[in-house]
Amino acid sequence: MKKINLLSALAIVALTGGLLSGNAFAQTGTAMKESGKAVVEKAKEGKETVQAAATNEPKKSMHKAKAKAHKAKAAAHDSKAKAAGDKIGK
Repeated sequence: MKKINLLSALAIVALTGGLLSGNAFAQTGTAMKESGKAVVEKAKEGKETVQAAATNEPKKSMHKAKAKAHKAKAAAHDSKAKAAGDKIGK
C-alpha cells in the first residue's frame, strides 16, 4: 500500500514539474520570437531612413512614413517580448 502511494506521489510531482517546465519553454519561445520580429522591424526602419536620406521629395516623405510605421511595429514587438519574458518562471 505504501509503495502505491509513493509511486502516485512521484507521478504527480513529475507531471506537475513537466507542466511547469513546458510553460516556461513556451514563454521563452514567445519572448525569443517577438524579440526577433522587433529586430527585423528595426532593420527595416533603418533601411527606410537611409532611403529617405538618399532621395528627394515626394518619395522622401513616403520613406519617412514607412520608417515610422516600422518603428511602431518594433515597439509593439518589444513590449510583447518583455511581457512574455516577465512571465517566464511564474
